[in-house]
Amino acid sequence: MKTITKQIQDSITPQMAQKLLEEGNKRFVHNLKTNRNLLQQANETSEGQHPFAVVLSCIDSRTSAELIFDQGLGDIFSVRIAGNIINDDILGSMEFACKLAGAKIIVVLGHSKCGAVKGACDHVEMGNLTALLAKIRPAVDDETETKENRTSKNSIFVENVALINVKRTVDAIMERSTILKQLIESGEIGIIGGMHELSTGQVFFYEEKSSKA
Repeated sequence: MKTITKQIQDSITPQMAQKLLEEGNKRFVHNLKTNRNLLQQANETSEGQHPFAVVLSCIDSRTSAELIFDQGLGDIFSVRIAGNIINDDILGSMEFACKLAGAKIIVVLGHSKCGAVKGACDHVEMGNLTALLAKIRPAVDDETETKENRTSKNSIFVENVALINVKRTVDAIMERSTILKQLIESGEIGIIGGMHELSTGQVFFYEEKSSKA
């Protein structure tokens, strides 16, 4: 697998970037890892990087974006935080990745059985975690299908909240970053939400807002 150069990055459209991730996830699910020389990629990217995607995912140890999308060194920007939420620092990182470094798509990736989502469902309060989980709480409130047992013990409720949380994060990126919104609306980059099923490794994408590419 070739190291991504500036020329290769420039040739990738947002639609192509999504396809690269989808194909990588298929390889992961079927245990068909691409043969890469990671040391060579380290050497070839030592003077510069040209990733094609930004993936915002959870810190969960089972959700490494490089692994589940079968990508190598220099291929993607990986942003990880419990509950795949955003803050000003993460938005600034995404603006750098897309506006300055040339990434073509932003992926907000939630996952099944998310501990942060479970904590928000259970109204957990503990140190600095309290403020983090408060950012997920609106997704809990937005889940109106479940009338009873609205706790982490209800797996359907948890998965519903996790998906809503992803969608809210996609919307928030558009709302809170003028730079990213302009890039998305012009078709220069795409934005998409997805859910990673831990038991199978499969990522399911959905598009509420996408690029024109």
